[in-house]
Amino acid sequence: MSLDLRKRLFAEFDKLVLVDPHTHINPLDPASHTLADILGYHYYTELAHSAGMPKSRIEEPGLDPKEKVRRLIENLGPVQNTIQYSWLVEMCQTFFGLHDDSLTAQNWEKVYDGAELLMSHSDWPQQVLRQSRLEAVFLTNDFDDPLEGFDTNVYIPCLRTDDLVFHLAKPEVRQRLEKASGVAPTDARFLRRGIASLFKHFKSRGARACAISLPPDFAPMKVSQARANTALAAISADGTSAAESHRRAIANYVFWTLAEVCDAFKLPFDLMIGVNRGVYEAGVYQGRDLYDSRVSLIQYKELFNAFPRVTFPISVLASVTNQELTSYAWIFPNVVSNGHWWYSNTPAFIEHDLAARLEAVPRTKQIGYYSDMYKLEFALSKFAMYKRILAKVLADRFVIDRGWSEEQAVALGTQVLRGNVESIFRWGENLSEELPDENSLEPLSATAPLGPIPAAVMLEAEQNATPVMGESENFERLGDSAAKEFSIPAPVEPVGNELKLEPSASEPPELEVIEDDEGEVDESARQTQPLPAKPAGESGQPQWDFLSREKK
Repeated sequence: MSLDLRKRLFAEFDKLVLVDPHTHINPLDPASHTLADILGYHYYTELAHSAGMPKSRIEEPGLDPKEKVRRLIENLGPVQNTIQYSWLVEMCQTFFGLHDDSLTAQNWEKVYDGAELLMSHSDWPQQVLRQSRLEAVFLTNDFDDPLEGFDTNVYIPCLRTDDLVFHLAKPEVRQRLEKASGVAPTDARFLRRGIASLFKHFKSRGARACAISLPPDFAPMKVSQARANTALAAISADGTSAAESHRRAIANYVFWTLAEVCDAFKLPFDLMIGVNRGVYEAGVYQGRDLYDSRVSLIQYKELFNAFPRVTFPISVLASVTNQELTSYAWIFPNVVSNGHWWYSNTPAFIEHDLAARLEAVPRTKQIGYYSDMYKLEFALSKFAMYKRILAKVLADRFVIDRGWSEEQAVALGTQVLRGNVESIFRWGENLSEELPDENSLEPLSATAPLGPIPAAVMLEAEQNATPVMGESENFERLGDSAAKEFSIPAPVEPVGNELKLEPSASEPPELEVIEDDEGEVDESARQTQPLPAKPAGESGQPQWDFLSREKK
């Protein structure tokens, strides 16, 4: 019963025309040209490298695409068990006429040649979208993307802001921002106005969200304009060599400003949390990053509370963080669970995480899946994988275990796959004219200078700087409480050469000063340290341990 039920549910989901809410598609070159564009995807190169293929054989400069495919096919034997390999086979079977259940040394060249012929057609991207049943895909656009030369009804702009937050210390990033916005980021006010200008540009061209990928140690908080001015001056002078405290302060200021401008422009703010960059330093391209399970959403508590009108679709890199995401989406009205990202994008993790979300999070607050693809051909097999898992979870846990009807299960699955993308990103609405007044975001004086921050302003910023958690470059000592007066009793006069002890129930006695044979005081005996107490003996009284000093 369960298997037949799953197949029926999957068939219903597979009829749906979907919108992919997160990809890395280049809208000017959205589909592949050869099989090398598909096998060059980092999932395959990193798996082949992990299984023993030298990086130099994969990334050899000037390598012919067909030769690259041959080399990779020869090294994919050890990864045929992976879900990524299944994506490849399903892709080739659907698009390129593969009739076998694997790509081998005997059949790959025929598939390669057939694929190259199909991909040469001018309408190949449209064919792929149609066969994949995709109406549109969300992009990941650099903040200075002109957003020209493509259909923004099919390829939906999304403002990616990683460079603004984490790389503003680079002169080239500030120059790009000035060129794109027309505002030089020489002052915190102008930086904010420049960011607002980017949002206006993106939303006027159909953007549906702002997005950012965040490291595991990032904890957003509000930073004052005065502190931001100090940080801006530092990074303008020293670039990436500026003190970490300044780079962290400006990152927090920009991030918080992005949230404020998302609020003003009524755009969701996609947060992709937990990636640790460059862990495997010798890895292949895009095969060096890993997750860090030390991340916690408690780091975003201030953000979620401060912006109740901003919707935050949240992706977590590791399944170990899914229960926390499920809980936050359960409690916070503005937190939405979003897809199954990267290392969580395999059936075992998807099934576990999906079941937890379906059972605990309001049905209106779950974005089921996105492909995260770089080329359009990947959508079909990735979404097919998710739809099979969705059908399995709904069949087993809702229809069989909870007595739902098939119609109820299909309705929930449809909402998770398509409906919530429409409601959360306001699909079908014309948002291009829904723009706030820039002056309402950050009023500027007509005579405000676009130039270096004056020295007086800098001094005021230094004096009024708002500290950012963990930003200090040096250890700081907190003020001590007032010291109590005390005195050290003078040693008693020695009598002979005998060490005299004054017994006490609570304090160790003073040591007598010992003289040598010539009657001179042994000064080293004066330099005693407080003696540690041993645990109380059977009598309950402290017992003291003394170091003896033999007479020379």
